[in-house]
Amino acid sequence: MIKIGIVLGSTRPGRLGDQVVRWVHERAARRSDVEFAVLDLRDHPLPHLEEPPGFSGQYRDDRTRAFAAVVASCDGFVFVTPEYNHSVPGVLKNALDHVSVEWNGKAAGFVSYGGVGGARSAEQLRLVCGALQLADVAPQVTLPLATEFADHTVFAPGDHQLTALDTLLDHVVAWSTALAPLRGGDAEAAIRRRLDDVIEALRAKDLDALRRVYAPDVVSFDVEPPLQHAGVDAKLKNWVKVFTAFEKVDYELRDLAITVGAGLAVGHGFGRVSGTLKNGVVTDGMWVRATFVFRRTGDDWVIVHDQASVPFDLATGRGCTDLEPGK
Repeated sequence: MIKIGIVLGSTRPGRLGDQVVRWVHERAARRSDVEFAVLDLRDHPLPHLEEPPGFSGQYRDDRTRAFAAVVASCDGFVFVTPEYNHSVPGVLKNALDHVSVEWNGKAAGFVSYGGVGGARSAEQLRLVCGALQLADVAPQVTLPLATEFADHTVFAPGDHQLTALDTLLDHVVAWSTALAPLRGGDAEAAIRRRLDDVIEALRAKDLDALRRVYAPDVVSFDVEPPLQHAGVDAKLKNWVKVFTAFEKVDYELRDLAITVGAGLAVGHGFGRVSGTLKNGVVTDGMWVRATFVFRRTGDDWVIVHDQASVPFDLATGRGCTDLEPGK
């Protein structure tokens, strides 16, 4: 099921957008074929643009990362925007500029309000969406203050606006669905190739090659302490321990399943390190449950999180290291 984000593009005190978003969401929630979620920019207080230019999908600020994850989780958007001085709110433009690849290959529709229905704000948004590779749909909802808001403050839309909103939602859902192959594309194949790169790098004991597969801010939950290894250097130290113990390293990944979203992907299966130890002993190693989270960076994918774990026996508190997949 696809997910559409309803973006509330104003954070101004006394904003009318809360009423409009509630109306949009209540109408949209009647559909059973799509998931809708409100994305309120008040919940994402981004600084004035401080990220370096580029389209890597890697961000320095935790606030940007959190916002990017929310945007990436959506397959399309309905932007609810007022018109301020013939233009879009600065906070909305700032949010659009803060992330990049997370917007790509998705559909966008507009519900605008203001003196002339916010039409000029929506027209400017169409230009921005084009640059962000967002496919803006033609139908839109314009809500003039004079006719759709009692005393210019209480939202009271005419029944005809429901027809316009339904048409808008139909188009956003249709285009978001149609663009799904573009968002996914050959992503699964690319992710499997990245995991093949990991296996080849392990066999070659190539730390430089491994570094290219992981994001700089990767967080790893490995089978050995501590609870987490934060950053690519900490992750590589774990592999150095393996290389130190093994004369010859092998790695097997089995039953791998991959789910691709917009900008993020998850893979899970079973992994096993085996090979020949420094003392000449050949070991089959142990199977672990392996999970990988990938983030899209331009035309490629990097691992931002991985986890290796084994079940444990409740009675003894010891890990079960002799289990095999399918048994």
